[in-house]
Amino acid sequence: MKVIIFGATGSIGKNLLDQSLAQGHAVTAFVRDPARLDIEHENLRIAKGDVLDQASVQQAVAGHDAVLVSIGADRHGTVRSEGTRNIIRAMENTGVRRLICQSTLGVGDSWNNLTALWKYLMFGFLLRPAYRDHVLQEKYVRESNLDWSIVRPAAFTDGERTGQYRHGFGSTDRTTRLKISRADVADFMLKNLLDNRYLHQTPGLSY
Repeated sequence: MKVIIFGATGSIGKNLLDQSLAQGHAVTAFVRDPARLDIEHENLRIAKGDVLDQASVQQAVAGHDAVLVSIGADRHGTVRSEGTRNIIRAMENTGVRRLICQSTLGVGDSWNNLTALWKYLMFGFLLRPAYRDHVLQEKYVRESNLDWSIVRPAAFTDGERTGQYRHGFGSTDRTTRLKISRADVADFMLKNLLDNRYLHQTPGLSY
């Protein structure tokens, strides 16, 4: 497939980039600073731009089969939500339908999957602005008319890609480890390129 990755220099994005190229996809990496990409590949194209700039986003999105979003931001920004809204607009304007967006476990009904530590200290206090940004990001995705899937991973680790993880568990499930490697997050997102099982759904992801 011809895919474009937003957030390609981030911790999930780098794994998406490596794995998608290894799988034979034609990949566009949308980045603010191409110098941060230390990879060359015959199937890789780099698009320089800012997700907060609608024009550059729309120009980059046109002609792709699918869009992968793994946008990072600091604790107090709104880059995830605003950037994702620009991506959605660009997709709607150019006729690109398939969107796979990385959010976080804890948003929406997955709040009940979390422990008290994550509910009240992490998302309730330390990461509250980032959590709100994810909530707004998901709102924009869910209100779109795209063929979307929202992936909600648990806390990231630096482990290897295993392909062995739990996904789509119920909102009352409290048996997961609340951890998932960045490589396995990318693995699951890419599996959704060719699998519509979670179309218009928000699967959680954890070991």
